[in-house]
Amino acid sequence: MGWLFLKVLLAGVSFLGCLYPLVDFCFSGETRGQKPNFVIILADDMGWGDLGANWAETKDTVNLDKMAAEGMRFVDFHTAASTCSPSRASLLTGRLGLRHGVTHNFAVTSVGGLPLNETTLAEVLKQAGYVTAMIGKWHLGHHGSYHPNFRGFDYYFGIPYSHDMGCTDTPGYNLPPCPACPPGDRSSRNLERACYTDVALPLYENLNIVEQPVNLSGLARKYAEKATQFIQHASASGRPFLLYVGLAHMHVPLSRTQLSADPRSQRPYGAGLREMDSLVGQIKDKVDRIAKENTFLWFTGDNGPWAQKCELAGSVGPFTGSWQSHQGGSPAKQTTWEGGHRVPALAYWPGRIPVNVTSTALLSVLDIFPTVVALAGASLPQGRHFDGLDASEVLFGGLQTGHRVLFHPNSGAAGEYGELQTVRLEHYKAFYITGGAKACDGSTGPEQHHEPPLIFNLENDIAEGVPLERGSAEYQRVLPKVREVLADVLRDIADDNISRADYTQDPSVIPCCNPYQVACRCHATEQTDFSTSRNIWK
Repeated sequence: MGWLFLKVLLAGVSFLGCLYPLVDFCFSGETRGQKPNFVIILADDMGWGDLGANWAETKDTVNLDKMAAEGMRFVDFHTAASTCSPSRASLLTGRLGLRHGVTHNFAVTSVGGLPLNETTLAEVLKQAGYVTAMIGKWHLGHHGSYHPNFRGFDYYFGIPYSHDMGCTDTPGYNLPPCPACPPGDRSSRNLERACYTDVALPLYENLNIVEQPVNLSGLARKYAEKATQFIQHASASGRPFLLYVGLAHMHVPLSRTQLSADPRSQRPYGAGLREMDSLVGQIKDKVDRIAKENTFLWFTGDNGPWAQKCELAGSVGPFTGSWQSHQGGSPAKQTTWEGGHRVPALAYWPGRIPVNVTSTALLSVLDIFPTVVALAGASLPQGRHFDGLDASEVLFGGLQTGHRVLFHPNSGAAGEYGELQTVRLEHYKAFYITGGAKACDGSTGPEQHHEPPLIFNLENDIAEGVPLERGSAEYQRVLPKVREVLADVLRDIADDNISRADYTQDPSVIPCCNPYQVACRCHATEQTDFSTSRNIWK
């Protein structure tokens, strides 16, 4: 498998004080000083191989590839879970799911969300004088105090969960296809089990639903407008800012964007990648124009591609999980194979982060929290343990080592949600449990328990195809170290201040701007225009 690793590296070398529940909030003009701004962009269901700088076969990410050439690209970067809500909770807390309590996805009817005793990155930075905004997908609770406006974000514009969790009038590409919302004079039609037809997808601005159903075809444009407006006016306010953007891309349904004239690029997934790339490019261009020297931009993804969506799913690149593929099922999203949690990651900060650098440091989305907190001159919350590390020496000091150990929680394909049964130790990876998620062909790999565990050497088997022989000297040398680090983290979690998420469901908490209309339809209300509102940037 050495040629695949070489291909990966060659691909990289080629790419040289306010009431926030109100819509009209205000920011006082404090002096920024030297505190940096932060823009964190999180793609959804984007494969490692969907970034052209990672995988030469991908040609649809020119802006991201340019960012890679102008900054740092991480080729061994991982999510903290391989599904939506747990991964996002870990980004905002720096903690694994067994600590913060979010071990699987929240539903449209979920009463709870990210536990309220967990402190978010936005809350930490807000206390340090930052103005904060979240644009895009939240998926950490929408009811009551779980809403983003109550979790440290001064401003919120986006959808409360995945955009396939409600019907729209512009349903886009999905597999199987989902119908549009029923018109106002007809009852809902639940034609496909995987489709939501009873309630339309809502778009929030702060606590208000401003559109239901969302027009998916125009969502990327709105996100770009809101993000760039926020950057413009936050910069003018004299305060440092945090902008967290949760993209809808590349989760299904893919919007029906204009397809390329190039016959090779006419598939919907390629068009979706280009739309996402353009959105990120607009945000980066805005940063470059007005806040280039003092803004750290971090781009990554929440988990790997959703393989059961076939041609509407992304590429895992060389991380094919071939051992699992031979057993059946998918080794991507929802699994602990590399395709499920190894994601694209870029860091960009002109004048601070060296240009056109490929880092092989083992890093995680868990590291964003402690790194940003340290750079902001803030303090980590007390009374709890963190799983991330401050990656400053990797970013600015040329260090090529990060974690020695990472843990990949069960995320739906096999085992109990959140349990730590897959261990990364240096370049080895041990599986105490395996199982494939639903694949494009409909197969699902059987759950299998392994004691002693399967151990792969990723240094010469990045496809995870052939585990080490249990009787080999290499296996016998690694096994006790794996058992030791796993026992250590489980003891640490047992001694920690942990939280438990409320997964209770109640239909009454479904977001609905007009319960008297079929699918909760309501007309779009006027949205905040940062450039003209008199009450926002005081």
